[in-house]
Amino acid sequence: MARKRKGRAVSGWLVVDKPAGVTSTAVVNKVKWALEAQKAGHAGTLDPAATGVLAVALGEATKTVPYVTDSLKCYRFMVRLGAATTTDDAEGEVIETRDTRPADAEIAAALPAFRGEIMQVPPQFSAVKVEGERAYDLAREGETLDLAARPLWVEGLEMIARPDADHVELEMICGKGGYVRSIARDLGRVLGCLGHVAWLRRVWSGPFDADQGIGMDEIDRMARTPELDARLLPLETGLADLPRVEATAEGAARLRNGNPGMVIASGLEYGEECWAAHQGRAVAVGRYMGGELHPSRVFVT
Repeated sequence: MARKRKGRAVSGWLVVDKPAGVTSTAVVNKVKWALEAQKAGHAGTLDPAATGVLAVALGEATKTVPYVTDSLKCYRFMVRLGAATTTDDAEGEVIETRDTRPADAEIAAALPAFRGEIMQVPPQFSAVKVEGERAYDLAREGETLDLAARPLWVEGLEMIARPDADHVELEMICGKGGYVRSIARDLGRVLGCLGHVAWLRRVWSGPFDADQGIGMDEIDRMARTPELDARLLPLETGLADLPRVEATAEGAARLRNGNPGMVIASGLEYGEECWAAHQGRAVAVGRYMGGELHPSRVFVT
């Protein structure tokens, strides 16, 4: 007999405004405890020193995590010019310094090279796997890694402020897999002055905004109460970037059993990925095949 999963079968999203000094895993564990949830996960890791949007999925909403991680994200960050560090942020040791400082116009002129489809080498201290091991574990052991460059889509990169000669505040909108620390490192190299991230905040991620975020103190205060339940967003929020179709009653029943089901749609191309709803609730995600949805993920709600 299968072991009964502990906790409540709660489904939805809780948007957390992560503070600095806490790991993403610790946030997920706190949310899972506070909601007594059976299952939880997050849509995109933030470094411990970073703050901002960490969207935590509960229950059936965990099936929509890939659609949020694939979405665009917006970061605000401060680059400290004049120094390179082991981690490409303020947490690491300074390994080289330079006295030169670029003018605002030089920074603005360098930014276009970091927009569009770029190739980016992850930081030495990153979660990238090297022969089955995490890069940060190998880096802590003193190894210098030859990490391969990876493609990244940068929708936008703009200078927001220049508070002093040593600092520049930037805003970046990018796709999946971007490392802000690599942007700071590479920009500093291009400018000839070196650089690293002084602070970093994720302003929004896909459909989730920092303004929606709940703090860790609030989670503690509202833990295991209906007040915290009321802060949950529906699992359908994670499907915002996919087109929606309506399933018929019979189609919904078939989809819930993992079979192709009849849907009502307009403007979709054959084979396009979409999600089906019935009576306002998500039923399945799949491919539209001319009047039917062929499901790849089914929601039990």
